[in-house]
Amino acid sequence: MSELVHLTSGGVSVVIDTTGARLLHWGAALDPVDLDALAASSTGSVTFSSFDAPRTFPLLAVEADGWSGAPALAWHRGGRHSAPLLRPTGWEASATSLRAEFADAEAQATAVLDLELDADGVLTAQLSVTSTAADGGQPLDLLAARILLPIPAHATEVLDHTGRWTGERHPQRGALRHGAHLRQVRRGRGGHDAPYLTAVGTDGFGFRRGELWTAHVAWSGDVEVGVERLPEGAGVHGAVLGGGELLLPGEIRLGAGETYVSPRVFLTYGGSGLDSVSSRLHRTVRSFSAHPTTPRPLVLNTWEAVYFDHDSAKIIELAEAAASVGVERFVLDDGWFRGRPDDRSGLGDWFIDDAKWPDGLRPLADHVHSLGMQFGLWFEPEMVNPVSDLATQHPEWVLQASPDSPTWRHQKVLDLANPDASAFLLERLDALVAEIGVDFIKWDHNRDLHAAVSPHTGRASVHAQTAAFYALLDALRERHPALEIESCASGGARVDLGVLRRTQRVWASDSNDPVERQRIQRWTGTLIPPELVGSHVGPPIAETTHRAASLPFRMATALFGHAGIEWDITRCTDAERATLARWTALYRELRPLLHSGVTVRSDEVDDETLLHGVVAPDGSRAVFAWVRLGTSVDGFTPRTRIPGLSAAQRYRLRMREDLGRVARHQVADPAWTDAGVEASGAFFETIGVPLPLLAPGAALLIEAVRV
Repeated sequence: MSELVHLTSGGVSVVIDTTGARLLHWGAALDPVDLDALAASSTGSVTFSSFDAPRTFPLLAVEADGWSGAPALAWHRGGRHSAPLLRPTGWEASATSLRAEFADAEAQATAVLDLELDADGVLTAQLSVTSTAADGGQPLDLLAARILLPIPAHATEVLDHTGRWTGERHPQRGALRHGAHLRQVRRGRGGHDAPYLTAVGTDGFGFRRGELWTAHVAWSGDVEVGVERLPEGAGVHGAVLGGGELLLPGEIRLGAGETYVSPRVFLTYGGSGLDSVSSRLHRTVRSFSAHPTTPRPLVLNTWEAVYFDHDSAKIIELAEAAASVGVERFVLDDGWFRGRPDDRSGLGDWFIDDAKWPDGLRPLADHVHSLGMQFGLWFEPEMVNPVSDLATQHPEWVLQASPDSPTWRHQKVLDLANPDASAFLLERLDALVAEIGVDFIKWDHNRDLHAAVSPHTGRASVHAQTAAFYALLDALRERHPALEIESCASGGARVDLGVLRRTQRVWASDSNDPVERQRIQRWTGTLIPPELVGSHVGPPIAETTHRAASLPFRMATALFGHAGIEWDITRCTDAERATLARWTALYRELRPLLHSGVTVRSDEVDDETLLHGVVAPDGSRAVFAWVRLGTSVDGFTPRTRIPGLSAAQRYRLRMREDLGRVARHQVADPAWTDAGVEASGAFFETIGVPLPLLAPGAALLIEAVRV
C-alpha cells in the first residue's frame, strides 16, 4: 500500500508516494478523495525489450533505477562508486513541504531533497549532498545535482529564450521530440541568451491559453535546464523537466562532512497560459525579503547623457533638470573614479577622481538630496582593467587560467574566491557608500567568465565566484540596510531569481529603443514583476539601433516597469520638458497599480501588434498598452479582447492620451472611443472592442475602471 504525501496550496497539488520514493502528480489541485485512484493508476505496463517490472521514475532518478536520461545525481570517489545507489532513509512532511533523505552506503554519501509549495502554488526544489566518509579518504567529486520532475504526456511543446546584447529574452519554441532539449549556460553568468524560463505545455499554448509547466534555476552562475523525453517515457509520465547548477570539473569536491547545497529551482504550473504562471511567480517574487517595500522612485541615469565626460557643472545642471520634471533618483554612471577617461582603464581603483571631482562626490550627493532626490552610483566590482593600480599591485587576484587569457571590453575578472580580494571590495564599497551618502548602486558585470580558474585555489571557480558575489551583496546590505542595488550585466545578462533574492531591480537591456524594449519587457515579465525591471526613456534616436521614435511611444514603453530617463534632458525643449513632467506625474499616479497588480498579455492580433496591461488585485482598475511595432497586412483592427478583468464586474473603458495624441493609421477612431464604453469584464474578455489602428511605433494607453 502506498504512503502518500499530498502537498497542496494555491490551486496546485504535488503528490509523492513515499513507499516508492516517486512523484505521482504535479499540476492542478486534486480532490483528496481521488488520491487512491491516482496511486492505483500510477504503475504502468511491462513492455517488450525492457525491465521485467514496470518502469518508475523516482524522486532522485539515476541510472541504477533504470532511468536512461540525465541523472539527478552524478558523482565518484577517485573514479569509483560512479553509479549512485540511493535508498530512502527518512521523510519529513507538512501540508506544503517535504524533506526526503537518501543514502548511498557504498559511496558514503547522503542526499536531501527539499520540496516546498508556497501560498501561490510555486514549487521550489533544492538538493543537498553530503560526504559521510571518514577523514583522509578520497573526496566525493560531485558532477551533477539536478532537480528532475516528471510532466504529463500531453505537454508536447517547449518554449524557452535566447538573445544577444540589446536583444535579450527572445522566445523560441518547438515541438517536444524524443531526446533532450538541453540548455547549458557556460558564461559564468546567465548571459544575454539565457534560457531564462523554460516552459512545456499543451500544443499551441499562449499567454491566455493552454496548460503548462515551467522551470527556472535561481542561480547567477553556470546553469543547465531542459526537458527530456525518451521512447519509454518516465514511468507513466511523458517527459521530465528540471535543471540545476552546471558544475565544472573539479569545482565541487566534498571532504568528510562537507555539504553542497544546490540552487533553488522554481517550478510552476499554470492552467490557463503563461499569464497564469506569471501571476504565481510575481506574487512569489514579491514575497522575497529583499523585495522593495517603498514606491519605486523614478530614475534619471546619466550614462547616455554624458558617458565618461564628467563635467561637474554639466552634471549638476542635469540633476536640476531632472528634479524639475519630477525625477526621484539621480544615478551617476561610469567615469567618476580615477584613471577612467574611457572603458580601457581604471576598473578596480575605486577611489574618486580628484581631477573630475576635486571636492569629492559628497557635494554632488548633498545637492541631489537637497533637490528631493536619492543619489545613486555605478560600480562594476567584479571586474578589473589590466591597466589599473589594482591589477598591477595584485595580479594574483585576477580570475584566469593564464595571464594570456583574452580581455573582454578591455577587462578581466577579479577573483572573489580570494578572501583578500573580496575584503578589499567590501571595504571600498562600504567606505564610499558611507562617505558619499549613496542610496542606490547600479552594479554592473560587463563580460562572461571564460576559463575561470582561481589562482587562489587552482580550480574552476564559477561556483565559488557566484557564491562570493552573493556573500558580498549580503555583507554590504547588512552594513547598509536601506541601500538598494540593481543587477546590471552589460544590460540583461544576469536576470534571475538568485540575484533578485538580494537586489531590488534588474536592468533588462542596454537597448532603450522602445520597439526592442516592448518585446524584451514582454518576455522579461513572464518571470519578474514590472516594479523590478528598469525601463528608461532614451533620446529621440536610440543609441543601439539608431532608430527614431516619438516621445509618447518612448514614455508609454518605459511606464510599464521601474521607470526612468536616460537622456540629456538639459537639451530638451520647454515642450518636451512639460511632456516629461506630465509623464512622471502619470507614473506616480499609476505605479501603485502597475507595481502591485496582475500582469496580463493578449495573444496578439498579428505579429506587429501587442496588447498588455496590469489589473489591480481586487479587479477595481486596469491599465493597458495597445502597441503597434510595425506595419501588417490587415488594414483594420477587428474586435480585440481585453484580458484579465473580473468577469462579473462592470467597467468603463476609455483611452488616455495624457502624453499627447498618438499617431493613427486611419481617418477616424472607432465610435466608442469618444465617450468610452461600459460593459462587463466577461464582455471585454470574450467579445472585446475594435481598437484604433495605430501608426507603426505608437502606443496608446487604455484604462478600465470598475463602475
